[in-house]
Amino acid sequence: MKHNIYIYILVMAVTTYLIRMIPLVFTKKEITSPFIRSFLYYVPYACLAAMTFPAIIDSTSSRISGVAGFVVALIAAYREKSLLSVALFACGAVFIVERLFVFF
Repeated sequence: MKHNIYIYILVMAVTTYLIRMIPLVFTKKEITSPFIRSFLYYVPYACLAAMTFPAIIDSTSSRISGVAGFVVALIAAYREKSLLSVALFACGAVFIVERLFVFF
């Protein structure tokens, strides 16, 4: 299980690096297209989200508690809480949901 996390991080790093470096290798001049520049800017965030979202849902004993923790974390982050607060709220939500829904 612990090795899977390192593999995820390595794959994400290689993927984001390659996607950002391939246009630079094949072009000699500066990239001026706003679409391509914004695409290259958001690639790391998209890759990180695509790789961590399944891990968030499956990291708890039930998917219901994983989804509850994710939703609470999104709400807390949207309200601009600190990173520690977001993590504590999400952990608290998972704890409460797992205690309430013992039979799932």
